[in-house]
Amino acid sequence: MDIQTECLKPTDTEIEEEWVRVTNEIDILGVCAVKVSGDWPWRVAIHVAEFARVDPLRAELVEAISEALRNVPGVLRAEQEDREVWVLQGQVTGDALVRECSIALERLAPSLRKVYAMLGA
Repeated sequence: MDIQTECLKPTDTEIEEEWVRVTNEIDILGVCAVKVSGDWPWRVAIHVAEFARVDPLRAELVEAISEALRNVPGVLRAEQEDREVWVLQGQVTGDALVRECSIALERLAPSLRKVYAMLGA
């Protein structure tokens, strides 16, 4: 699986690092990880989580992303903060966070595409 990531130059002074997945399907496969100062320095946004609101797909997505984040070497804690945002503690890289979440999204992509298409988004 060829997953490309990119480190962006942060546009906000509070952001220390910003990593994204390079994809033509940003609404389905989009992942962004930003590092800020604080107790929970990493925030990971999963774009499609905004649209996947019905179970069992919503639950599958939440579990897949939560598990992917827990499996990144260096993650001490990972919690879902909002519908599409997870926060993390630990010494990790943004690249690793984006890659692991991207792998999880790839497994669910066919189902996610169907739901997205039904919404007419």
